[in-house]
Amino acid sequence: MLLLLFAYLSSIGWKVPTAFTDSSTRMMLAALTALLVTIFLGPRCIKKLYELKTGQSIRVEDCPMLAQLHEKKKNTPTMGGILILFAIFIALLLWMDLTSSFTMIFLVAIFWLGGIGAYDDYLKLKYKNSKGLSARKKFLAQVVFSAAVGIYAMVPGVAEKVEATVGLRAPIAKEYKSVQLSTSEYMTRYYVPFYKDPVVQWAGGLGLLAVLLTVVVVTGSSNAVNLTDGLDGLAAGCVILVAGVLALVAFFSNNMGMARYLNILYIEGAGEIAVLLSATMGACLGFLWYNGYPAQVFMGDTGSLALGGILGVAAVLLRREVLLALVGGVFVAEALSVILQVASFKLRDKKRIFLCAPLHHHFEYKGWPETKVVVRFWIIGLLLAVIGAISLKIQ
Repeated sequence: MLLLLFAYLSSIGWKVPTAFTDSSTRMMLAALTALLVTIFLGPRCIKKLYELKTGQSIRVEDCPMLAQLHEKKKNTPTMGGILILFAIFIALLLWMDLTSSFTMIFLVAIFWLGGIGAYDDYLKLKYKNSKGLSARKKFLAQVVFSAAVGIYAMVPGVAEKVEATVGLRAPIAKEYKSVQLSTSEYMTRYYVPFYKDPVVQWAGGLGLLAVLLTVVVVTGSSNAVNLTDGLDGLAAGCVILVAGVLALVAFFSNNMGMARYLNILYIEGAGEIAVLLSATMGACLGFLWYNGYPAQVFMGDTGSLALGGILGVAAVLLRREVLLALVGGVFVAEALSVILQVASFKLRDKKRIFLCAPLHHHFEYKGWPETKVVVRFWIIGLLLAVIGAISLKIQ
């Protein structure tokens, strides 16, 4: 919104500092905006959630010990994700280019995935002993969104329209020569850390596989963050680290000189992705002010599903799906622990691999204090984030 205002002021002769239009400045301002909005609105939001009696329900069916470990949490309000998403939304309106297709995609992601999570939390609140929205309906809604993102970029007619209006083109830097790629070509190239050239290039009918992979990445990321959200500050802290690395990639991808130097795709308009991810970092950092141990509020599915979806969409648009799996290794481990636990229970005559899943509860069962589990997972996440950042240089 402010970009439009600055453009108008410039058109009538006013001098507007060009720094405010640079993506680097807008990244910092978006992060600061989201941080301050979250911190200042936090007390009011928490008070309102208490009044609505949005207390956290504790799962005891397959892990009875959780009722003892988390006894003090049962009255802590959930649905705090509303605060996170509102802060991101305000930062988006103020500091992002509202004419960019990237901005519109993330705006839909916030409302769609946040809406799914909010409805799920609402059902748990309204009906006692309710498990919320059924897993099948929740999964289907996530698939619809992620498939729409994939199809949006892959359908030729849509892709041509995007190129003509917002310049969604990806010249690839190689020996200082740019090769223009259509949107569908750009979306069917897959890269891995520490290797500069695409490892896969699909064309023709195989492009449908790109849509399928988009569904897997976005839906998987959304659910992985949701599974990680089980201890005070765990999910928010890990999201900050992953968003930071992806924001770095987006910032470099938006600069042709840096893209050439690092041998990565130059993606016109990727600065908007960097701004959105910076806002996500700021909102999660502000949320930690209230979500750190002992938590005053939980983000609930409202926040975790949307935050995971934002990370997944960013990775898809930047063609860094494998990098997301690397820097988001904590999320991957949490999701895999649940998958392995369920498979073992069904295929090995109700035998379990872990004492409790997701993985963070396993370590709680082993006697680790909650704060120790969270901090150690953060340390692992930081290590993976550093490795992911290094991969941009060593390739």
